[in-house]
Parts: sequence; C-alpha cells; structure tokens
Amino acid sequence: MELMKLEIVTPLGVIFNDEIKQVTIPGSEGEFGVLAGHASLVSLLDAGVIVIETKESKELSVAINGGYVKVEEDKTLCVVDGAVAIDAEGSDLATALANAKELLRKAGESNVGIASAMSKIDRLA
Repeated sequence: MELMKLEIVTPLGVIFNDEIKQVTIPGSEGEFGVLAGHASLVSLLDAGVIVIETKESKELSVAINGGYVKVEEDKTLCVVDGAVAIDAEGSDLATALANAKELLRKAGESNVGIASAMSKIDRLA
C-alpha cells in the first residue's frame, strides 16, 4: 500500500507528523477517508476522532474539537483548535480518555458527530 504524510497541528505545536497508510477524518459534512493519491480538497473539521492507520498497520486515535484539513495527493494537513491523542497501549489510558471526552464536551453543541466520537472513545476503553 502506498504511504502518504499526515501532519496534525494545534496552536501548541505539531502532535503528529509521520507517513501513514490511511486516515479517517470527521469532516463538516461527515466522516471521510483519505489514502495516498486522494484528490486535493480543503474542508472544515467537526469535533470528533481522527483515526490513523500507521505504516506498521497500527491504529491510532486523536480526539479533536474542530479545525480544517487540507488534502493533497501525497500529504494531509489537519490544523485543529485542540487535540488529545488516545494511545491504547499507553500507561495512562484512563486520563487520555477523560481528556478526550472533556475536549469534545467543550466543543459546543451536542450533535450526532460528537455522540459518534464519544462512542468511539468509549470503545477504546
């Protein structure tokens, strides 16, 4: 499988910058997946969970509270207001899950996207 670069940036700095196989992103019009060679686009992001498949076929999740994404054929850039990485193998998973839920709660109105993101976070627990 062809790889592409993914970068996730917050006001505090870069939280992810690596080559990946694919990423699923919570766009303002619904979730969408991106693979290498995807058509170029720019989209708003809703609060939700970015799901990343690394080049080692490991799945990572990052809860976000909104922003925008710029997709190019070989690179995807997510600029987000806030993010919490959720590492299922981490030693402090409970804290990461609680922080992710709090980030989503602060994102604003309760809607289907936030409910879906909360469900994804609960499944990681």
